[in-house]
Parts: sequence; C-alpha cells; structure tokens
Amino acid sequence: MTIRGYFTSLDISWTNLAFAVGAAVVSFTLIHGAVMLFRRRLDALDGARAHRPLVDVLRQTLARTSKLAILATSILIGVSVLNLPPPWDARVGHLWFLTLGAQIALWLHRAIDVSARRYFQTHGKGREDDQVSVAHTLVIWAMQWSVWTIFLLAMLSNLGINVTTFVASLGIGGVAVALAVQNILGDLFASLSIALDKPFEVGDSISVPEFSGSIEHVGLKTTRIRALSGEQIVIANAELLRKVVHNFKRQSTRRVQYTLRVNPSTAPELAAKVPERLGAIIQAKEQVKFDHVNLTTMTQDFIEYDIVYNLQDANYGLFLSTQQAVLLETMEMLRDLGISTAPRAQEFTLHEQPGKGDARAPAGAEGVNAPTYGIPGGTRAPSLIRGA
Repeated sequence: MTIRGYFTSLDISWTNLAFAVGAAVVSFTLIHGAVMLFRRRLDALDGARAHRPLVDVLRQTLARTSKLAILATSILIGVSVLNLPPPWDARVGHLWFLTLGAQIALWLHRAIDVSARRYFQTHGKGREDDQVSVAHTLVIWAMQWSVWTIFLLAMLSNLGINVTTFVASLGIGGVAVALAVQNILGDLFASLSIALDKPFEVGDSISVPEFSGSIEHVGLKTTRIRALSGEQIVIANAELLRKVVHNFKRQSTRRVQYTLRVNPSTAPELAAKVPERLGAIIQAKEQVKFDHVNLTTMTQDFIEYDIVYNLQDANYGLFLSTQQAVLLETMEMLRDLGISTAPRAQEFTLHEQPGKGDARAPAGAEGVNAPTYGIPGGTRAPSLIRGA
C-alpha cells in the first residue's frame, strides 16, 4: 500500500486536515510566544526581585525549553482534532506522554542543577574548591540520573512493557556490584559525607590519634594530608571518618592550663603571695582572659598551684609567645620572693653489716650507722651495703 493510499484509508477530509494544520500552527505560535514572554518578564526584573532563588531557578529552567518539544506538542494538538481510527488514539496518547515527559525531565534536569549549585554556594560560604566541586557534582549527577531513570521506566510502562522484572534485575545486579566494590562505595559515600557535613575542609589543620597536619585535597576515595613533619599522608575517606578528628582551624579561643610546683618548705606568707602576683602577670598580657591561680596540692615533696587562662585568639604562635613571657616573668617573681622550685631534699642512711671475724663489732650489734647524706629526690634505704 502506498503512503497516499494509507492516508486515504484514514478517511480524513480536507477540511478536517486544514483545521488540524491551523490548530498546530496556532498552538506553536501561542506556546512559543508565551514561553518567550514569560522569559522576558523574568529578565526584566531588577533589584532584589531579580536575585530571588525562585526567579533565578525559573529563568534558567525555562531557558531549557526545547523548540522541538514545542513543535511536537503543537503537532499533537493538531493531530488530536483529527478523526482518527481507534488504533491511532492510543498511539497519540503514547506520543503525548513521551513529548511532555521528555520536556518535564529537561526542566527538572536544569532545575536540579541550578537549585543544588545555588544551595551549595549559599551554605558553603561562597567557597569553591576541589572538595566542594567534585562532591557537589556527584550529588547533582545522582539526582539528575534519578530523574531520567524514572522517566525511562515510566515511558516503558506507558508503552505496555512490564518493568517489574526489569527493575528486579537491576536490583540484583546492583547488589552484586555493591558487594564487589563495597570499599570503593564506602569511600565514595564518605566523600559525600565530608562535602555535605563538612567536618573539615581544604586548608584546615586537623589532628587524629596517629598524626597531625593540614588538609590538602579531599578526593572521591582518599584524603591527602600534609603532616607537620613534611610528608604527605594519604588515607581512605571512610577510615578517616571513623577516627576522632580535632579541627584546630575552627578553634576560636585557646584554654591554657598548667601547674607550678614549689618547695614545700616555702613560708605560708610567701606562698599566699604567689596567686596574686602570678595573676597580675597573666592579666597584663594582650588578648588574655585570666581565669584563676589557686594552691591545689600540698605534699611532703612539693606544693602545687593550678593556673588557667584563656587566649581570645587561637593562634598557636600567640600561645607560644604568651606562655613564654608568662613563664619568664614567673621565674623573676619567684626569685624576688625567694621561693625555690627545687623539690624537698630527702635523706637516706647506709648501714654496714660487720663481718664474722671483726672483733671491733660489739656483741649483739647488727650494724653500724654510716653518715647520713642529703640527696634531693632520693629514697630512704635502711640497708644498702652488707658485709660478706
């Protein structure tokens, strides 16, 4: 059968055909004109309204309106007014679903891209680095592929294809692949977790139980850290997230606590002057908030003061210079007060056991006391030397 004969068998009159063509032309003009008018109205907005999230998303989403989709929609409108036999009405319905579904998928594809990037830039404080771009791109791709997968399955179902078996096969295959590459997938999801949760970022100084250093790069599988000793450490993302991470970059203040031990023979009136004098030394330093200096421990070996102050800036160099100045002035203060930091001198006694033939040993004597020696930090030993 020729094409002319086939269309003759559809029993379409010339009047009906002309009306259909006219409806298609008018539909194309109206749809295309409405889209262009709406886009111009959005572009004409100025000031704060032009930068609203919804306006930005609509402007860039409508820019992805396909002229081919508008043309196909117009043709389908024209075909819908034709008096077609029963097989064609179902076919036209499938074409309607394909055309509108494809255009909606295009809009969603673009809307996801624009919305996600805007969200990441807003919540990422405007930072754009390798970590942010790679992880965010993966998230965007995952959402976009989900849209096209849903559209493909819906289109197959609309055509009468049973997609249940197909989806089940994909599920079984996905489980097999996931088991085969579970370590890689674990690191991949860990990378996404790092990008979204941001426990650390590129440039942050961190410390974990095994090492300390600064973040140089966060990839899909590994994170590269420049250690304090100079070498580069490469660690899997999943393994890094399982550790306790101390992020020093986000430390706004620094709490300094240390102890000072002085000789227990220090006079009470001198020991009472130490907290006030030492507190004055600390308060005189810049960017320091003094907390306390208290005598907390007293033993036979030493008396101990607990000192605490807070630095308003967490800079490590500032901490070192401030602590050094405090310690040097503390040494001068102790020297002026005549207080020693040496521990208490301890004594021990040596007993010498006389031999059996020693006539000089008195009867019943077990030992002769030797001189007593004062040795700082020594221990008392009742008998260290015995005769043969």
